[in-house]
Amino acid sequence: MTDRRARGTGRLFKRGNIWWIRFSVDGKRHDESSNSTKRSDAVKLLNKRLGEVQTGRYQGPSAERLSFSDLEQMLTDHYHAMRSKKRAQRALGHLRRHLGLYLAKNISADVLTAYVVARREEGASEATIKYELAVLKKSFSLAIRAEKLDRRPAFPTLSPDNRRKGFFEENEFRAVLKQLPEHHRGWALFSFLTGWRAKSELLGITEGYEPLLWANVDFDAGVVRIEDSKNHEGRTFPFDVLPELKQLLHRQREYTQKWERVTGQIIPWVFHRRGERIRDFYSAWRAACERAGFPGKITHDFRRTAVRRLERSGVSRSVAKALVGHKTDSIYERYAIVAEQDLREGVKKVAKLTKKRSKRASGKVLPMRKGTERGQSGG
Repeated sequence: MTDRRARGTGRLFKRGNIWWIRFSVDGKRHDESSNSTKRSDAVKLLNKRLGEVQTGRYQGPSAERLSFSDLEQMLTDHYHAMRSKKRAQRALGHLRRHLGLYLAKNISADVLTAYVVARREEGASEATIKYELAVLKKSFSLAIRAEKLDRRPAFPTLSPDNRRKGFFEENEFRAVLKQLPEHHRGWALFSFLTGWRAKSELLGITEGYEPLLWANVDFDAGVVRIEDSKNHEGRTFPFDVLPELKQLLHRQREYTQKWERVTGQIIPWVFHRRGERIRDFYSAWRAACERAGFPGKITHDFRRTAVRRLERSGVSRSVAKALVGHKTDSIYERYAIVAEQDLREGVKKVAKLTKKRSKRASGKVLPMRKGTERGQSGG
């Protein structure tokens, strides 16, 4: 049975006892079941679809069924074997708790705003919430690319102040270093001197990374290299011109050879514990910081410290970025911290210069302008 309507207003027809609707989108015919035996329900559905077509909001029947779980699965497949998978999975866990029962089409701007409020109440930082929204936004993009959705909702704009502020003064680091177990001192000193990432680039604890290997250390050339880093670019650090770093690597090599003799095995890792990979350092690190009197310090402070040291030494930005491994100026600037002590030293230099000029000026008698008298203008 077909219920004809005016041209351009779609059609109603029955298949068995169920009413169906028919309408066109960009010249392509779409048939959709109303899942009802009532004609009035089909009319409501058809009018809804026609309104969506006219306003450009029609997404198709697949969007009606697409759930948060579907979005999550697409994102999980996308992040498979990627380094950021673990972090994305943590973000998805929080998103799932709040949005897991939603259909994709019902995740609106209002829903996302409510999510932000809820996560703030849970104590999540603005940077964390921003990342979680970025993960969800990526899942919508994947759904659009797969032609399962036509659009995504408007996402809230967050501007977290995630400029990093921590760094080590020399005495602070040396105090913590003394409190670390011996097998942790090597990588800590290397990271402090170079600014290389301890967790990923040196120890390979982060998923998707490998530890620094002896194959990366060229004693003849006096350089240490990594072929791949967080920014997917290789990096080289000349260690033979930095005595403490050179001594560290030679000392670490002797330590490795000792345990190769003991174990009868080749040890490929530069930093290890008696021939075994170091897979965790958090407890030892926290305890060392506590005993040294500097609780709350993190190993990522080494990167900021290295950048600060390079800035103080007058190293050009292009060279500093290559040594530490910052790809862009904007990222580098986030690590180029100006401490209060740096500001104080800067003002001291100004004071010193001012003092010299004042002394020179006080030793001279400035001549009066011709035709003037003390207390009178020369006009």
